[in-house]
Amino acid sequence: MSGIFLSLRQLSVNYDRNGLAALAGVDLDIVAGERLAIIGESGSGKSTLARALAGLLPDGATIDGEMLWPGLGHPPRPGRDFGFVFQDPGCSLNPVLTIGEQVAEGARRHLGLSWKQAYIRAEELLERVRIPQPDKVMQAFPHQLSGGQRQRVAIAAAIAAKPQLLIADEATSALDVVVQAEIVRLLDGLVREDGMTLLFITHDIALASGFVDRIAVFRNARLVEAGPVRSVLSAPKSDYTAALIASHRDLATPPLIAEALP
Repeated sequence: MSGIFLSLRQLSVNYDRNGLAALAGVDLDIVAGERLAIIGESGSGKSTLARALAGLLPDGATIDGEMLWPGLGHPPRPGRDFGFVFQDPGCSLNPVLTIGEQVAEGARRHLGLSWKQAYIRAEELLERVRIPQPDKVMQAFPHQLSGGQRQRVAIAAAIAAKPQLLIADEATSALDVVVQAEIVRLLDGLVREDGMTLLFITHDIALASGFVDRIAVFRNARLVEAGPVRSVLSAPKSDYTAALIASHRDLATPPLIAEALP
């Protein structure tokens, strides 16, 4: 890890000026090359944070504060400087386009490749995300794949233009526990290999703690605490973080699937 990639200063988001803030006064630095988990329950503001960074807030939303991008030197370009992996891969993919078309499009548009070059890169990416028989999957449609395979395709599409930042917003929550572990290992490997910065958004502190460098905990639209994984888990500064940790039997306990094996 090196210098600061992104600095947030008093970042606030409101969907309704007469309502409660969806994000309130967040100060947070994201280090280039780190894997940062944003932890919180539903309504805590973690997904609002992701969408604010990506410029995906709905019409009518207001944003205050500063987002500074020293790691880029300019505001991020969607699809080029960052990739976004959503919770439901079925909603991320176009049902009437082949897998090859969808993965190749980002590379063609942002890297200036021809369609032939982009298709070659798309097949290479499908192989990188461990899709079996990538040449055949290139011709398939999303409904012909499993949920885990669709999420792998969504990840391939998100990194097609070689982004510096990868945002994964609850990217494993719609999957079973075995596939969750596979996707986490995949994300971890891709980020390490490509030197990307990862923002991993989840409600599952146990899942995130196994591979991220730092944890930032959100509650009621505010940042509760942030720090290295070991520090936060061993000596949480807030009662809320302590409660999140206590809600798991033991963060060192083997996964339930392992306990079921003879």
